[in-house]
Amino acid sequence: MLSVGIFSILIRYFTRKFKDMTTDWKKVYSQPPPSFGHDMKQFYTMDPEYINLNNGSYGATPKPVLDAVREMGKEIEANPDLFHRLTYLPKLVDVRQRLADFLKVKLDEVVLVTNASTGLNTVIRNFQWETGDLIFTFTTTYPSILNTAQVMADTPPHPTHIVTPLIFPTTKDAIVTLIEQVFDANPAPPKKKRVAIIDTLISDPGVLLPWKEIVQLCKQRNIWSIVDAAHSIGQETGLDLTSAAPDFWVSNCHKWLSAKRAVAVLYVPKRNQNIVTSSIPTSLYYISPDKRNGAPNFVDQYVWTGTIDWTSNLTVTDALDYRNWLGGEEKINAYCHDLAIKGGEALAKLLGTKVLDPNGEFTLNMVNVELPFPVSFKRIDDLDTIVKRLLLEKYKGYSAYYIHNNAYWTRCSAQIWNTLEDFEKMGQIWLNVIGDITTQFKEQTGCNTA
Repeated sequence: MLSVGIFSILIRYFTRKFKDMTTDWKKVYSQPPPSFGHDMKQFYTMDPEYINLNNGSYGATPKPVLDAVREMGKEIEANPDLFHRLTYLPKLVDVRQRLADFLKVKLDEVVLVTNASTGLNTVIRNFQWETGDLIFTFTTTYPSILNTAQVMADTPPHPTHIVTPLIFPTTKDAIVTLIEQVFDANPAPPKKKRVAIIDTLISDPGVLLPWKEIVQLCKQRNIWSIVDAAHSIGQETGLDLTSAAPDFWVSNCHKWLSAKRAVAVLYVPKRNQNIVTSSIPTSLYYISPDKRNGAPNFVDQYVWTGTIDWTSNLTVTDALDYRNWLGGEEKINAYCHDLAIKGGEALAKLLGTKVLDPNGEFTLNMVNVELPFPVSFKRIDDLDTIVKRLLLEKYKGYSAYYIHNNAYWTRCSAQIWNTLEDFEKMGQIWLNVIGDITTQFKEQTGCNTA
């Protein structure tokens, strides 16, 4: 009979052994994938009680990618010098080639950065700004990027920052007309430049802009186009950046493409690589432009910008393999788009409100539904913290929320593990949250919130 001590040792050994076992994903991929919906939860490690309608913020890493991260981590730690000095290099080229093919561009036009904000800052801060230059943004521009443009305007030599209100509901034609009018009303002084920061999909509201048409407006007017495509790759199908021809474009791979956070792809066509003279932070491989002999030195700088955890970058290939097994981009996004449309309608009906985009012309996989918050709540400074705690800690569900056009909205992200039932449950959660806050507000103020 085994002693208690020996038995405990054996238990710990087998626990570690089975915990460290990695699924043979080649064998899994030899079989057809399950149907989309709750059956897909087996490929994720989410809390089974959690209603996740917020893929748009942080993404969710599938198990095959997590396994690849873990295995690569072991490889790195077995010999850090070997990996960081030699092994990672061909892996990095492979990832960049896969992404270049995905975006229909050349290999030496794409590099990896930490996230979209880093990529956009890299481009914006590399422009040689002058007094009289113009930077165009919108009230819907992602806040940190809006602030980046403002920092440029606040810093000598002080280019001018022009912020245009963009308010929904509206139409795509109206947006294009508005932007055309703004561009034409603000011509650049002689020998000065104009730069427009354009979203493909706005974060809040979560809507698709006619960004390709806006890029063409920029080309016609000799305006530089910096495209914030944080939500595009993995959600927007048929991407062809050679055809769309933005001047700069960056997208997160960890939101909709299923990569491990955080990693993003930065596209700079060769015609514009002379603008981005330095990576941020400046790389070991930086060369002064006057010593490059006409070579851009663009890609080389992103081979090494300092020691990082390469697992998020280098397992993008595993994310792409997983999505290919599921059926590819068209199949994945057809399911998610259909669910977003139907889920938004169901949620609006349950809440007694409306969707932001009733015709669906702005909707991909994120749908925006008005929340029935009393108007007076907009004056409560700490409402945000209260709502987050109620959603995440008490009711175990989350969909992004925001104020737009004097109303509260929720942005629900439809993913392959979601079903219509999740939207219905999320609707009940929101009703509970609003009810809790209404009660708390009345108790604290003695005021009627109607």
